[in-house]
Amino acid sequence: MNKLFTCATALVLSAGTIFAQPGHLLQQTDNPVSGSVVTLPMIFPAPQLIDISTGAIVLGKSVTLVVAPGTDAETVAQLRIILTKAGVINITTAQHLPSILDGTYVVIGTGKAGLINEALKQSGTAIDTHTEGYTIVSIARGGGAQITLAGHDADGLFHAVQTFRQLAQRPYIPSLVIQDYPAMPIRGTIEGFYGAPWSMENRTKHLDFLATVKANTYVYSPKDDPYARDRWREDYPKATLAELGKLVATAQRDHINFVYAISPGPTICFSDPADLKQIEHKFDALRSIGVHNFYVALDDIEYTKWNCDLDKKTFGPPSAEAAGTAQAKFLNAVQASLNAHDPDARPLIMVPTEYYDAKESPYKAALRKNLDPKIVVQWTGTDVVPPAIAITNAQAATKAFGRKTLLWDNYPVNDYAQTAGRLLLAPYTRREAGLAAELSGILSNPMNQEAASRPAVTGVAAFGWNDKAYDANLTWHFAARELAGGDELTTAALLTFFDTQHMAPTFGSQPWQEQAPILKATLDGVREAVAGGDDVTRHLAIASLIKCANEFSSAPDIIRSGTVDAAFAQESRPWLDAMQLWGRALELTAAGLDAASRNSTAAGRYFASAKKMAAEAAAIQSITGATRFNGPIKIADGVLDSFVADAPKLIDFK
Repeated sequence: MNKLFTCATALVLSAGTIFAQPGHLLQQTDNPVSGSVVTLPMIFPAPQLIDISTGAIVLGKSVTLVVAPGTDAETVAQLRIILTKAGVINITTAQHLPSILDGTYVVIGTGKAGLINEALKQSGTAIDTHTEGYTIVSIARGGGAQITLAGHDADGLFHAVQTFRQLAQRPYIPSLVIQDYPAMPIRGTIEGFYGAPWSMENRTKHLDFLATVKANTYVYSPKDDPYARDRWREDYPKATLAELGKLVATAQRDHINFVYAISPGPTICFSDPADLKQIEHKFDALRSIGVHNFYVALDDIEYTKWNCDLDKKTFGPPSAEAAGTAQAKFLNAVQASLNAHDPDARPLIMVPTEYYDAKESPYKAALRKNLDPKIVVQWTGTDVVPPAIAITNAQAATKAFGRKTLLWDNYPVNDYAQTAGRLLLAPYTRREAGLAAELSGILSNPMNQEAASRPAVTGVAAFGWNDKAYDANLTWHFAARELAGGDELTTAALLTFFDTQHMAPTFGSQPWQEQAPILKATLDGVREAVAGGDDVTRHLAIASLIKCANEFSSAPDIIRSGTVDAAFAQESRPWLDAMQLWGRALELTAAGLDAASRNSTAAGRYFASAKKMAAEAAAIQSITGATRFNGPIKIADGVLDSFVADAPKLIDFK
């Protein structure tokens, strides 16, 4: 009976065990981890193939690093950091593997190096040949061990190191083979929200985070950067350009494709050669700081009027169809310019004015007919904020735009009115497995709060890497654990907090994810137990509720002191403050139910205090200016507030 009433933290099996790998449990006779059962690691994003075999490796205090010629120095530096964090004290180097393994050797390089191919051959494995693919092989043999990190290319090798980071956090590394590669070629985020843009520090942290989840793309497109939208014809100040240059350098180090987006739509004259020259001039300046990939955003503009008489003369009276033709002609000219300036640059990306749904229209038909097939088109799904996306939806978009689209997923962005007072922390879900075959990629539009966006973005990146093996809840748990630095208590507190921000709204009245499902199950269990009339069941339920309320109330302080990046707690400050007060209201409510169950006159005082505390919690406001829409903070609304209000009516008391 106790299980029915466990709090949200208990429902994730005390945080630590949720990460234990189900599946192969093998007792090894020659396992260096004496007497241990060797388990299959759980890696995020889920690899395409992972198998374990006999034996396991404890890294120990000393490792020999064998670096193949031509290996990226930054990637090797990251590997060294990972080994040090895993407890390795002595890292020596060698140019070749010995014929007999006399210690632990870590071999790293790309498939271009003979050393790597030889190391894989000794292990009976060949390198993965997909773009961004990698292979990891670990073998324990005799008194030694060999771990080979092999990338098909430099990006793949970097991803291999990110996987090794997760492996090295375990007490041991099983003998295993991982063959892995991304399902979607474009995966990452677009900073495309309205309201306060991220700081350069936020963006730097975000790029470093994207690297850990094997994303490969970041689009710089803040709506409130005046030099990218309202004043797009003007040059960036030198200081700003220099700051952007530092950001580009970080992206390169993190193997992230930095894409610069310009939004000229509100004022552009599509047929004026001078405006094309202005964009070429802007792109030249950005190319000077290392940007080689570009994007033209034509979203959220009026397309049934022209900004200049020349467009009317060139394309006729304003209409959606004429706008589609004008935009296509202009974008084709931009793509031709990119081809001339930088033939190795990736194709231009654009977001159309009709960026949601896949219904046939004169605008889409004109764009499809005239747009260079090389240009990538972004699409937000079945709506601006789609409740779900199916394979058939993506196929319809392919037909409408004449190419596979790049999904702009407006989750977890919180710049629209329905998100006022909310952080969006639910897992990334309701996107159909198999979409990788119908899309050119996926980009998440995150929140104004960078660190708080990571739980959802982790899911987007994992889905883009391997949509068929993606598990929303397990990835959600992983994201919490990463924010907690692996600490079990903080992980549990974060998951409790995430549950209070589970509701995902759309532009309509119905959310596409329900609010606080774990807490609701707990409170519904209490309601059922009390309603059943059995004294023992009721007392057990209330005792469990008291424990749940205590954990709920203590979670904010644990999060404040336990998250790896203090920015998460800073961004979440009013939500954590409100959660703590709501936790106290729940504690008082539980005490009231306990008193009422014992027919104590104290019940009324407890319930009155709970009501007062709930009102205080509900009055806390979001941080002014942090998001586009301000408002009262929402904590498990419709679930927790309802229970606190209803509790005095559940048991008759004097």
